Amino acid sequence: MNRKNALKVEKLTKIYSEKSSKEIKALNNLNLEVKEGEIFGLLGPNGAGKTTFLNILAGTVIKNSGSVEVWGYDLDKNPRQVRSSIGIVPQEVNLDAFFSPYKLLELQAGLYGIPKKDRITDTILKLVSLEKQANSYARSLSGGMKRRLLIAKAMVHRPPILVLDEPTAGVDVQLRQNLWNNVKTLNKQGVTIILTTHVMYEAQEMCNRIAILNKGNLITLDTTDNLLNSIKTKKIIFKVNKINTINLENLNGIKFSYKSNNEITASYEKKKHKIDEIISKVKNAGMEIYDISTDEGNLEDIFIDLTKS
Repeated sequence: MNRKNALKVEKLTKIYSEKSSKEIKALNNLNLEVKEGEIFGLLGPNGAGKTTFLNILAGTVIKNSGSVEVWGYDLDKNPRQVRSSIGIVPQEVNLDAFFSPYKLLELQAGLYGIPKKDRITDTILKLVSLEKQANSYARSLSGGMKRRLLIAKAMVHRPPILVLDEPTAGVDVQLRQNLWNNVKTLNKQGVTIILTTHVMYEAQEMCNRIAILNKGNLITLDTTDNLLNSIKTKKIIFKVNKINTINLENLNGIKFSYKSNNEITASYEKKKHKIDEIISKVKNAGMEIYDISTDEGNLEDIFIDLTKS
């Protein structure tokens, strides 16, 4: 099935000029497409251009050139339709402490001009598991509840695309899990999710496809599975009776590192070496192996590899 684009960006460029007439390219000719119904990850170190990108979508930053289409609407020609197609959940919690969740959502719906009969405030509160707190003051909510209320606020106009900017920054493990379950539920109901995160395993667990930005450039865009399969190095961890040094000749690119608790880690290129070869190098050095585990590498490794240049 050919899914339509929820978002299409072509040659998107944003340049900030400094007083010293130095130009900073926050986004440099960015091209990407987000498909309807996917969870799309946008990763990159600080200053990579993620926030600039989201601010252009939100309408708070004006691009220099390029085109942005959201749900088929062009940002230049139909800015209102673009805004009503996106719900953006900001990083910082910006809630009025003296309103209840119910009142906040009603107010937000009013700002979007949604008539009372068309509002789905109760449904949204249920979606983010806040129906019990509907009438409590926002200031009495826990951190995780406030975070979920921000998601609810971004959903009052039923946007087909939800953008989450670092949604679990400063959130503890249990709340993070809870938040992800909420996001997955929304996605199952057909909402397209765009997500920026610093937490690699989060992206690995959540996203169908991932784009990595660095200094305004798109360095890679692929399915999460393909990215993980592209990892060249593999690690094997040996627990041994006692550590002897391994002869460094004829290692052919295998690297060994030693830990004080009788552990040896071998790193090697997957395509070049077989496990048996590495095991025999450890045995030939006169060590007795009583446990072997492997580490296939994760998204973090790819990220570091791609952004260190």
